[in-house]
Amino acid sequence: MNPELKAEAELFRSLHVPGRPLLLANAWDAASARVAERAGAAAVATTSSGVSWTLGTADGGHVDPSLALALTARVAAAVAVPVSADIEGGYATGPEGVADTVRAVLAAGAVGVNIEDSFAGGPRPLRAPADQASRIAAARRAADEAGVPLFVHARTDTFLRGPGDIEETLARAAVYLDAGADGIFVPGVTDPALVSELADGIDAPLGVLAGPGAPAVAELAAAGAARVSLGSAVAEAAYALVDRATRELLESGSYAALAGGIPWGELNALMRPEA
Repeated sequence: MNPELKAEAELFRSLHVPGRPLLLANAWDAASARVAERAGAAAVATTSSGVSWTLGTADGGHVDPSLALALTARVAAAVAVPVSADIEGGYATGPEGVADTVRAVLAAGAVGVNIEDSFAGGPRPLRAPADQASRIAAARRAADEAGVPLFVHARTDTFLRGPGDIEETLARAAVYLDAGADGIFVPGVTDPALVSELADGIDAPLGVLAGPGAPAVAELAAAGAARVSLGSAVAEAAYALVDRATRELLESGSYAALAGGIPWGELNALMRPEA
């Protein structure tokens, strides 16, 4: 058992408070993680989309797990706050593979995982609840064996990739919690009334995904959210800047899109080993 990792996991767990949610501007590399930490983030979570893109591939089960886990280790080494890793569906076809992934996550220094119940592709959008439960149980078992209270954030895509059935969402949440999940993540839901219904019906911290057009954090908090993440939105905004700056350079020969960037010296100092 790693006492420091255990303490960090306990701290991360304590940050999930309904009505006073953990706020996560998801990172995709060491620099974005350190910038988020400097801005005051209490924890850092990776986004599988941003991680996949920065590693040169598409999101949705295409990334090389070893590369993604190595990047997670760099993120965890770059910051002093707890780190949670988005491991998509577990980077594995079966429960034992998920357990191996969790062991690698812990070895990388992360103390939380997101694990989703959607398939990367194919005709079936969501795994059967029992199938997903076996994968969550394997993750829980691997963490327990390591003596680290890893926060297992079980993501259900009933709204993101399904018809948006509240009853199915609540049923899946109950199954996942019984299997060892610590929190339930329901992306695709930001309406405060729906968030409140889910928060009331789930006996665990509820995580939601926010971004442009979503209610403010205060409204989501009042509805009972315990975790509000930006997911891939920060990486999307960063890459949009690349697009705007490049088009401006090529089309008008000007540089206005680059205004407001973190100066080279400041960012470079932030990334020095002693920072």
